[in-house]
Amino acid sequence: MERIVIDQKVRHGKPVIKGTRVPVEIILGSLAGGMSFQEICEDYEISEDDIKAAIEYAAKLVADEEIHIVESI
Repeated sequence: MERIVIDQKVRHGKPVIKGTRVPVEIILGSLAGGMSFQEICEDYEISEDDIKAAIEYAAKLVADEEIHIVESI
């Protein structure tokens, strides 16, 4: 996770690619929207390893998510 940083002074503390102002959410949204790794690299001037780090970051968040079932009354 050394490629992803969170700094309150950059993008209001949103996780971004280190050394850039490119948020993880933009990368994931671009992938979800059908952009290729190459297109994202060119558009945002990041590497494929940066994209993979964003995916890994999101996967870790989902893996660590806790589900609490609330029974209705």
